[in-house]
Amino acid sequence: MIKMGIVGAGLWAQQHAKLFQEIPDVECVAICDVNEAKAKEFAAQFQIPKIYTSHKELLEKSGCDALSIVTPDFLHTEIVVDAANAGMDMLIEKPLATEKEDVYRIVEAVRKSKVRVMVDMHNRFSPPFNNAKSILDSGCFGKAINAYFRLNDVRSVATDMLKWASKSSILWFLGSHSLDTLNWLLNSRPKEVFARSSRGVLDAAGVDAVDVYQASLLYENGVIAQMENGWITPNGNPCVNDIKFNVVCECGKLDIDASNNTLLKVTSDTRMDTGDCIVANQVFGSMKGFAYESIRSFLEKLKSGEDFYVSLEDSANVVLALLNIMESAVTGKIITCDYI
Repeated sequence: MIKMGIVGAGLWAQQHAKLFQEIPDVECVAICDVNEAKAKEFAAQFQIPKIYTSHKELLEKSGCDALSIVTPDFLHTEIVVDAANAGMDMLIEKPLATEKEDVYRIVEAVRKSKVRVMVDMHNRFSPPFNNAKSILDSGCFGKAINAYFRLNDVRSVATDMLKWASKSSILWFLGSHSLDTLNWLLNSRPKEVFARSSRGVLDAAGVDAVDVYQASLLYENGVIAQMENGWITPNGNPCVNDIKFNVVCECGKLDIDASNNTLLKVTSDTRMDTGDCIVANQVFGSMKGFAYESIRSFLEKLKSGEDFYVSLEDSANVVLALLNIMESAVTGKIITCDYI
């Protein structure tokens, strides 16, 4: 039996808790949130016996085997370092951290304690992208030459869903998925980045955040790629996400449209919605979407002792490259990437 604890009682933490209830030999025994009322409500909803408002107290008293860390992205570091020092294995919602110094602190603590850590880069578990990975790795189309990835959100994600959007960035919220997916598919890392950003739409809505980033990436293996991340897509968009991917190889290409896939269309008098048939969907009440498969995989690999499909180093280097993209957008210069 794996005894899980959850730190952070927000919306996505509910998905972790629901999944823990479905998986045999897994039990969620503790919830922690600085808002005690919120933690108590969460515990009652998912029948979790232990409630904490301090992650340090949870680490000392809960008896957990592993943690899901589902706090806002800028609040990961202290929790992760303390958990590593306490010998606790962890599943961390992306990104690993949001500051360069914090990345190095976390990596040092994890390596020293030898705990097992996976960052929830769940796009690797997306069926179209996972299939694309197999095709590219087969070499049937030769080497990749250039790629393009657009992953945007509708405006309400920043204005309504995330109360802390002003403290984050679309690069943390979606760019971490984009860059991890590109790195994984291309089997390489950006050598140099050049980026531009635009703002004003969210500022006018009272959210202090960049609207959109567009980055040009030169990979160590010679592939060139474009990456776009924004959260000002109109709310009337049929899907909360706008996801388009393309890669051209020496003798073939792959195209993915993972948002408006038309598997399902639900039309009312005001809007046509494409629903969600692959990301966080349910079948007969069971959680089946690929965003759940990454959590399920973490638990399976935790039991078996096998390597996770997402390494700590992969996730750390994604953060470092995203920081380089942010720097380039501010300075207007090409930035050479450094990695752990």
